[in-house]
Amino acid sequence: MKGFTLLEVLIALAIMSGVLLTVISSVNYHLSIVGRDAEETTAVLLGRAKLDDPEFAKKTETKGDFAPGHPGHKWEREIAAMPEVPGLNRIRLTVSWNDDKSKLSLVKYAPQNAQ
Repeated sequence: MKGFTLLEVLIALAIMSGVLLTVISSVNYHLSIVGRDAEETTAVLLGRAKLDDPEFAKKTETKGDFAPGHPGHKWEREIAAMPEVPGLNRIRLTVSWNDDKSKLSLVKYAPQNAQ
């Protein structure tokens, strides 16, 4: 008699299923990381574009969104004087997405007379 016994086939299938399950879960985990990184990169680029706009610090509104291009991303600005360094303001821009579940803050320092 030549061939594999039923026990050998079952052991091989168990090993293969364990390896396959590990590979699938690893791919799924890494795809979720790529998606999260893409969202965070989009938020950083939108925030930097907003902070680099020379008219942004002069505007009166402190909240808004990035519609129509990115309606799910919102921004909130906070301008505070720096008591340690007279004549300098700290502009903090917080970008949020996923219904405010994810957010990041960007900080820029600018002279008070530039606003």
